[in-house]
Amino acid sequence: MIRVSSAQSRHVIALAAIVFPAAALAAQEIPRVGPPRGAVVVVGGGALGPEVVGTFIRLAGGPDAVIIDVPTAGGAPTYPADWKGANFLRAAGARHVVVLHTIDRSVADADSFVAVLKTAGGVWFEGGRQWHLVDSYAGTKTEKAFHEVLARGGVTGGSSAGASILSSYMLRGAREGNGTIMAPGYEAGFDFLHNVAIDQHVVARERLADLADSLMPKRPDLLGISEDEGTAWVVRGDTADIIGRNKAFVYGGRDATDPGAPFLTLRPGDRYDLAARRVLHRAVDESPVRESFVDSLFSAFGGPGAPTATVLVAQNGKVFIDKSYGIAPQAKYMPTTTVPNFPLGDLANGYQALAAQLLVNEGKLTLDEPIADGNATTIRQVITGASQLPDNRRLVAELLARRAGSTYAQLVDRQLFAPIGAHKSMVDAAGEMQSNVDELYRWALVLDQHVGFDRAGTGVSVDSALGWTADRLRSATRLAEYGVRDGRRNAILRFPDQHAIVIVLTSGDAVDARGLAERAAERLLFSSAR
Repeated sequence: MIRVSSAQSRHVIALAAIVFPAAALAAQEIPRVGPPRGAVVVVGGGALGPEVVGTFIRLAGGPDAVIIDVPTAGGAPTYPADWKGANFLRAAGARHVVVLHTIDRSVADADSFVAVLKTAGGVWFEGGRQWHLVDSYAGTKTEKAFHEVLARGGVTGGSSAGASILSSYMLRGAREGNGTIMAPGYEAGFDFLHNVAIDQHVVARERLADLADSLMPKRPDLLGISEDEGTAWVVRGDTADIIGRNKAFVYGGRDATDPGAPFLTLRPGDRYDLAARRVLHRAVDESPVRESFVDSLFSAFGGPGAPTATVLVAQNGKVFIDKSYGIAPQAKYMPTTTVPNFPLGDLANGYQALAAQLLVNEGKLTLDEPIADGNATTIRQVITGASQLPDNRRLVAELLARRAGSTYAQLVDRQLFAPIGAHKSMVDAAGEMQSNVDELYRWALVLDQHVGFDRAGTGVSVDSALGWTADRLRSATRLAEYGVRDGRRNAILRFPDQHAIVIVLTSGDAVDARGLAERAAERLLFSSAR
């Protein structure tokens, strides 16, 4: 396969302008970064929501398309045809998933191995170590066939190591470990995106400084892009849409970077021009909830002696506001909406309700049994708020831990935090939790999507409203939780019919979090500016 540099491409266009003026106009429309046809989906690792997996399947041609799952980066010598790692595609509706793998380059160069790719609508590269993909496929007929899927209008995508391989410059390719950012001999990716370097897991693993400190000073010609777990760049031509659960980042773009940071932050719903290296559209621009309005709500926060706060407002998978007030800059450029955590208080009740339901599904308890010997209060009464005794959450946590055969922290981390990628959230033996608006957003998304807690893909039965207060805000059905019963300190409001979420976390016991969240929600749902 012959790869043409961007400089060579410009020379061809310039020559066409002289010899074939009409053709030159068409040539200028050829994407400089992304594919002329088809799409590339770049994911930052971790658990993927239905908005990401569904988009990939749709771009591949729908549930009946042939989708190739490439697990080679995982490093195993063989993978079975029914490999469970591809179940996320099957569970999302893909009916024809083919696991394709070899560690033998002669096999990767064989027509018989490549044949299945001739009918494929999509290719998905799994995570692991990207050098395995280079060793197996770089320069072979298989790599050429990957590109032909795009040329037919299909899609290539990948997560974690499978994201890094999509770029022209491949990061973290060293055999010795992924801590080496630039690895001679393993710097060339498969070049689905030209003049681009891709990093992943950047918030979850605190990698935001790595691109800025290593690659960008040495290769300022490159555009650096990254994304956190569960978040994707969906690239068609030179245009990228951000979808998913968290943030994406741009290094070396032409817009101003975030204050005090070497990158620009993008959020789900934002759109970016990879060739012009500029933002095309901000999701907040289509929302009646603007940053100035939220600033006015939180104007008293962050001053000397004043409480601190973070707030997130989102609808239909688009994040309009994700901002902190009074939070000092964090190490390694970590988002101040992710670090530090806030004590959740009664916001922990919804987590406990779901943990209990998952154990019910496993046959390990019932919701109508007492929470302790000699105590007639039931689990259901505690998680629905019918019983408000101070020790209730602790007693339920201890009961759930005993039935799970683990500590309560281990249970919550394994069953709730890990599946949604809540790496910074914390819980203790008494059921008290700490978290942040970014990870609470992941939590609320998964509850509203009714998926995400069944890692085997076999389906679970849970009531995502259990543990939440159900009422109405004007004409809208609302599911709510507050830091304390009277609405102080913290608030999460979910509006399932409008697919809207408002989260407010503060450090002040006297803060009317309910009132602040309601004002943002009213502007979002009922403003005449919509």
